[in-house]
Amino acid sequence: MKQFYIIALILCFGHLFAQNEEAERKSMIRNETQRYSKMINYNVNPNTLNYDLKYQRLDLDLDPGQRFVSGTVTSHFVPNQNISAIYFDFSNALTVSEVKYHGANLTFAQLPTKELKIDFPASLVSVTLDSLSIKYSGVPSTAGSAGDAFTVSTQSGTPVLFTLSEPYGAQEWFPTKQSMNDKIEKVDIRITTPAQYNVASNGKLFSETILPGNKKLTFWQTNYPIPAYLIALGITNYTKINDTMGTPPFPFVNYVYPSTANNSGIMSNINWTKDIMNIFEEYFGAYPYRNEKYGHMEFGWGGGMEHSTMSSMGSWGKGIIAHELAHQWFGDKVTCGAWNDIWLNEGFATYGEHLANEKLLMTNIQFMNYLANEMNSITSSPGGSVYVADGNLGSTNSVFDSRLSYSKGGYVLRMMKWILGDAAFYKALKEYHSQPNLAYNYARTEDLKNAVLQSTGRDFSEFFNDWIYGQGYPSYQIKWNQTPDKVIRFKVGQTQSHSSVSFFEMPLPTKVTGTGGEIAYLVLNNNLNNQSFAEALTFNVASVQFNYENQIITKGSTVTKDTSILSVNDTAKNEIRIYPNPVKDRLSVAGITKDESYEIFSLDGKLVKSGTLTSKTSIGVNALPKGVYILNMANKTLKFIKE
Repeated sequence: MKQFYIIALILCFGHLFAQNEEAERKSMIRNETQRYSKMINYNVNPNTLNYDLKYQRLDLDLDPGQRFVSGTVTSHFVPNQNISAIYFDFSNALTVSEVKYHGANLTFAQLPTKELKIDFPASLVSVTLDSLSIKYSGVPSTAGSAGDAFTVSTQSGTPVLFTLSEPYGAQEWFPTKQSMNDKIEKVDIRITTPAQYNVASNGKLFSETILPGNKKLTFWQTNYPIPAYLIALGITNYTKINDTMGTPPFPFVNYVYPSTANNSGIMSNINWTKDIMNIFEEYFGAYPYRNEKYGHMEFGWGGGMEHSTMSSMGSWGKGIIAHELAHQWFGDKVTCGAWNDIWLNEGFATYGEHLANEKLLMTNIQFMNYLANEMNSITSSPGGSVYVADGNLGSTNSVFDSRLSYSKGGYVLRMMKWILGDAAFYKALKEYHSQPNLAYNYARTEDLKNAVLQSTGRDFSEFFNDWIYGQGYPSYQIKWNQTPDKVIRFKVGQTQSHSSVSFFEMPLPTKVTGTGGEIAYLVLNNNLNNQSFAEALTFNVASVQFNYENQIITKGSTVTKDTSILSVNDTAKNEIRIYPNPVKDRLSVAGITKDESYEIFSLDGKLVKSGTLTSKTSIGVNALPKGVYILNMANKTLKFIKE
């Protein structure tokens, strides 16, 4: 009884833990969704396609006690064709007073479309680095969601200013290029503030200089390519905490409110970041910004935001800390190339939560409960695709959908791990974000699929069609029984929750327990409906458990012991049948009553094996390479798969 109570308490704790994690993530997503409503109905501004933005220097004067920005932004760019004008994404609530080009003033126009058009006196030659500076000032808009990008507030009575620009809010406070096709290769962030404040931002802190008039100039610089929406800063009377993490060590820098610095529980969670960093470096690869830092800057949102090298944090749960850290690989180093593919950011970050829970935060029972809750959320509706259709890009609830972009996106990765195995899966992830065309660049869903194919040789086209572009989930009806010679037979039926997928081809995780406690783990490669399987065992079966570690998404599946799958009707008694199929070692043949010669051919017609088979023998195929083969015997042609 004591053991029962302990298990009950563990289950209860796991359920509460999962509930708290889910509530925390929903709070994060709710806050994210509010800020994501800026111009989300497009991915690319066509007016900015004719140049590559190489470098930006933000020289800004900011006071967290005032909602006001003034300063100069210098941009270096390379035209990819001859151009006579250049466009920047820029709010028309701010006023441009001057554009300087090689010491001369240029003509410009601020457009109602939140664009700044600058005309050159003569056409610029393509593939030639050039630059200009834009001087401006004003009060960033508070209209609608534009106010999310540049916020002035207070914390414990002290003024605080912070920015949050995803997806298209950067233009609300500085002129830039926001299309999902161009990362800025280097950014200098030079902020002048009243001297009593500290400034947190991306990259490496180069200097803090006291200026006349009780002012301070803070200079941060990042030399990693960055999309405009990940450039960010925070300004208040931060407590600065400088530390190191990782092996070999690199800077771990936190800018937190003084009240947070005095909260031992929160500081313990912040320090835990070192533990999850070690886990992520083991499974995802080296932290992508080691030459600069990782850390957090506190801000007034209830969730978190994965600003490169320094996540902005409004809450300090370990799940959110893990989520935002995972984004540094997936979302920051490799960024979704269109908001249709937001799961490449959020699904991967959610998988980071999986990994944190599995390796550090939960017992196995708690983790299974967490996965069950995720699956319940995913299957709470029969439809909806992880990939966001063009027609839904105007809906923030569709793009940043907790059930699909986050939970199902993360679970799709867990299923890929199940299919590939841990070693191949994590190797593929490391190679995905390290590919020269993807590292510190943008990626689409097809890029991930191609990277996995290149890494593993496994084509996930059908899988992505079902699980990313398609909708819904499968339900399985699994019947089993065992013959006197200890062969366990299965018949697997499948139904789909949504008509967009005709059949989910999946390897089915199956655990068989014997009457003496023996255990066998089987994989039923289910690639057609009402498929039969047979596996030779050495023990009598007591029970069969399907999806025993919640490896795949399913709902309403059943497992029943059924004697009917052992019966053979009169017309089928003499039919030749092969099993198991797919096969690893020995291919059994049923339905022959005398010695029969056989031949096995590869799909290109090459004879690879031949011999004679009696009713009491089977064919050894262990030496055959993996692939599809044709068995010819007794005027029958049968196809089988060698694993």
